[in-house]
Amino acid sequence: QVQLVESGGGLVQAGGSLRLSCAASGGAFSSYAMGWFRQAPGKEREFVAVINRSAGSTSYADSVKGRCTISRDNAKNTVYLQMNTLKPEDTAVYYCAARVFSGTSFDTRSYDYWGQGTQVTVSS
Repeated sequence: QVQLVESGGGLVQAGGSLRLSCAASGGAFSSYAMGWFRQAPGKEREFVAVINRSAGSTSYADSVKGRCTISRDNAKNTVYLQMNTLKPEDTAVYYCAARVFSGTSFDTRSYDYWGQGTQVTVSS
């Protein structure tokens, strides 16, 4: 059973930065495409960023492109999301997710494992 644990969320002022981490255990991390998603109150969970197994390919939602960078360290079984120039509309619970033995995807339904989420709050 794969377990994903996010960390690094918090309260930050607009224009600030945060680095989220997601540590994986219980599986073959290097075999997974890893995604970050977020869910704001009253809204559906939405795609933020994804990275393929080898870290050779990344994709971003238009809303965060140029402000966020997804990366992974397969030796540490960890995926990261560096978020810069944060805006109040970035406020949400951020989730990491693993897609086993498959390529990247923007669709929440195609991910096999999810973390519990970490809260990011951006004040104006």
